[in-house]
Amino acid sequence: MAKVCEYYFAPQSPWSYFGHERLLVLAKQYNVQIDMKPVDLSKVFSVSGGLPLAKRPPQRQAYRLIELKRWSEHLGLPLNPQPKFSPVSGDPSAKLIIATKFAHGTDAALALTSAVMRALWGEDKNIMDADTLIALANTAGHDGQALLKASETAAIQNEYEQFTNDAMATSVFGAPWYVVDGVAFWGQDRLDFVERAFQSA
Repeated sequence: MAKVCEYYFAPQSPWSYFGHERLLVLAKQYNVQIDMKPVDLSKVFSVSGGLPLAKRPPQRQAYRLIELKRWSEHLGLPLNPQPKFSPVSGDPSAKLIIATKFAHGTDAALALTSAVMRALWGEDKNIMDADTLIALANTAGHDGQALLKASETAAIQNEYEQFTNDAMATSVFGAPWYVVDGVAFWGQDRLDFVERAFQSA
């Protein structure tokens, strides 16, 4: 039986963006199944002591920009550390991703996640805009209009809330967050340790 990695993330998180494609490569390499759970990070922060970017002290905000540039260069991933449409809610795109998972499976949803994150951080697009989300889904080979409509249903909203509740019950306090064999790893800079967990019997 394939090992499973619970993957908690927020589409609007640059750190999730930095780790996303690398996680997919590792999961494929080690035959690990990804249990993807996009979450409402504002709710996670509210119970774990986290602060939205605008409320963080200036020195933390300044250092964050340094780290974003540093990781962008290190990974060779294009990133505008201060994109035109940020800070932005991840709710619409998260629910679109969940709707894609329901309709087309996990692999399709993970691929769309890649496109959404790249749109925000690499292409300066507004991932709260309906037309933008439809276009991203269409480009991924889906019926974007139908997926967006599905994403607005109570069933998808309930799933999104359940993922967020799962995160809080698991003591998640940031994104991305990985759980392998009951062991938690916070942050894309812990993927080396995640790989070791994938390798273990």
